Amino acid sequence: MAQAKISAKMNDAKSAKFSRTISMADRSTRLLESLDEVEMRVEALREAATVMEQERESLLEMIQLIQNSQEMRTICDGEREELTLTANRLMNRTLTVQVTVDTIRNEQQEDALRRATAVIDEIAAKVLDDMEGARKRLQALHAACVTEAPPVPIDQKFQTIVISCALEDQKKIKRRLETLIRNMGNAERTIKIMDHQKVDESKNANGK
Repeated sequence: MAQAKISAKMNDAKSAKFSRTISMADRSTRLLESLDEVEMRVEALREAATVMEQERESLLEMIQLIQNSQEMRTICDGEREELTLTANRLMNRTLTVQVTVDTIRNEQQEDALRRATAVIDEIAAKVLDDMEGARKRLQALHAACVTEAPPVPIDQKFQTIVISCALEDQKKIKRRLETLIRNMGNAERTIKIMDHQKVDESKNANGK
C-alpha cells in the first residue's frame, strides 16, 4: 500500500514536471513570436523615419531653390519681399522638425564614415573657387557609390572608403552627393541666365 502511494506521488511529480516543461516551452515560443513582431515594427519605424528624414531634406532643398530661383529676381520688390518672408517662415518651420535615424557602427565603419565625410566636405568648401572642377570630382565620388557602370570616371580610393561604411551610411553618402550635384547644376543655370541677361542689357545699351 505504501509502495503504491509512493509510486503514485512519483508519477504525479513526473506529470507536473512534464506539464511545467511544456508550459515553459509555450511561453518561450510566445515571447519569441512577440519579439519577432516587435522587430518587424522597429524596422518599419526606422524605414518610416528615414522617409521622413528624406522628405525634410527635400523640402529644405525645394525652399532654397525657390529662394535662389530666377523667377524671384524678375518680380517686383514688394512681391519678392512677401515671397521671401513666406519662404523663410516655411524654412524655419521645416527646421523645427527633427528626425534622426542613428546607425549602429563598429570602429572601422565609424572611421570610414569620417573619412568619406571629410572628402565631400573638402570639395563642397571649394565649390565657389572652381565650380566645374568640383562638379567633376563630385561626379567621380558619386560614381563610386553606384552599382551600375557610370558614364564618368570612378574615384577608386573613395569607393574603397564607402565600401567600408555601414550600408545605411552608404545610402546617405550617395544621397548627399546627388543633392550637391543637383544644387550645383541649378546654380550653374542661374549664373548662365544672369550672364545672358547682362549680355542683353549691354546690347540694348549699345543700341541706344
